[in-house]
Formats: sequence, structure tokens, C-alpha cells
Amino acid sequence: MSLYQDVIIAGFGGQGVMLIGNLLAYAGMEAGLEVTYIPVYGPEMRGGTANCTVVISSEDIGSPIIQRPKSLIAMNQPSMDKFQPRMQDGGIQIINSSLVDPALADPRVITYSVPANEIADGIGNTRMANMVALGAYVQATGAVPLDVVKKSLTSVISSHYSHLIPKNADALQAGADHVAAQMR
Repeated sequence: MSLYQDVIIAGFGGQGVMLIGNLLAYAGMEAGLEVTYIPVYGPEMRGGTANCTVVISSEDIGSPIIQRPKSLIAMNQPSMDKFQPRMQDGGIQIINSSLVDPALADPRVITYSVPANEIADGIGNTRMANMVALGAYVQATGAVPLDVVKKSLTSVISSHYSHLIPKNADALQAGADHVAAQMR
């Protein structure tokens, strides 16, 4: 069976948007799939806008450019405002409902509302909200297995910070669990 999944991951600089895009790309490679990853930075890295695109496919990828994404991870309201209108009908979006108003979700797409900041706080570090959102995305789309994403953490987190890998894995799992509960 052929697999094709693309996603735009967007937020403000400092939310770890590039990190989770990179992690998703590594997980796709680890799963034996074709992958592209393109980071896009706004005028400033921390505090400015940031987004990246990831394409994961079982076939060759013709272009890494995504005009009408199948999915979106919106970590803040400006990101949802900018990218939601471009989404394909029936696409899947994960919104960080800690910073995004779920009432503004377009009914033509499937939206999973995830209070990523609060879930990350419960794990012990708000900065892991990005991992919560990625776990939610993986659960909602099935793009790659969650265990492969967890295993790939060692590819994107420097050995100096390896002590944070278990908590990041917990955050991925918490996001996946949150969406799994919504899917029931």
C-alpha cells in the first residue's frame, strides 16, 4: 500500500517547530520511507514566525513544496490563520489549544484540539509542548509509528541533553494519548 503524508508545522521561534519537523523526518527515514524537510524562518528566529514542511512517502517525492497541505500542526493562532485556508478539504490539523482558539477551526478539515502547553506542564516542562503536538499528529495521521519517532529522538537531541529523551518520549506519548481519546 502506498503512503503519502505531508505537513506544515508552524509556530513562533522558540516553540521547537524545526526540532519536531526534523524529528519527524528522521523517523520517516528510520521507517524506511522517502522524506523531505524544508525549514522556513521569519525575520527573527526566537519570537518571529517559523515553519517547516515535511513530506513522507513510500514512493519517490516529486517536489518538497507543499501548496495545499494534507495536514497542519499550528502551535499558535497566527500559524493557523496563515496555513489553515490552504489545507485540503478533509485534511487533519493539530492545534495547540493553549494558544489557538478551537472555535476558529475550519469545519472542512478534521481538527484535533490539544492543550499542548498544559499537557507539557503536567510532564514537567512547558517547552515540550512541541513534542506533545507531534505525538498528537502521529496518532491522528499514522504517518509513522510512534515508537519509531521515540527511537529517533537520539538523532535530533544532542548527547549533552540525552537525559531529556525520556521526558520527550513521555510528551510524545501524552500527545498521542490525547488524540486517541478524541478519536474514540
